[in-house]
Amino acid sequence: MAAARRSPDPGSSDRGRGDERATYVISVAAELSGMHAQTLRTYDRLGLVTPARTSGGGRRYTSGDVELLREIQRLSQEEGVNLAGIKRIIELSREVDELRAKLDAAGRRGGEVVPAPATTALVVWQPRRGRRSS
Repeated sequence: MAAARRSPDPGSSDRGRGDERATYVISVAAELSGMHAQTLRTYDRLGLVTPARTSGGGRRYTSGDVELLREIQRLSQEEGVNLAGIKRIIELSREVDELRAKLDAAGRRGGEVVPAPATTALVVWQPRRGRRSS
């Protein structure tokens, strides 16, 4: 397929990495994800998927972007999640991934991961109704 393009990365090996560095123009990404190109533009505008850009402004989608597009479609169609909910799910997923990476890095440096202390119950103060203070 001529639309796929690999980013130059001299000295690196692709073994075991699949097409992580392959990029696709919007029409190919739309076909691979089973969506219309206009839907991909909308998702970009909403910040659900943020493809790389060429110097001319053209969108370039990675295999990871296409996988994310498929997950967005699944959440929307099969689970009935609206786009705002999907955006929040994506944000939380990224936060979890970042925290896992930090934990892994701390473990590699010989750090110790300890559980946070249990929090106390949240107490909410409400004034009594029907009584006035003098």
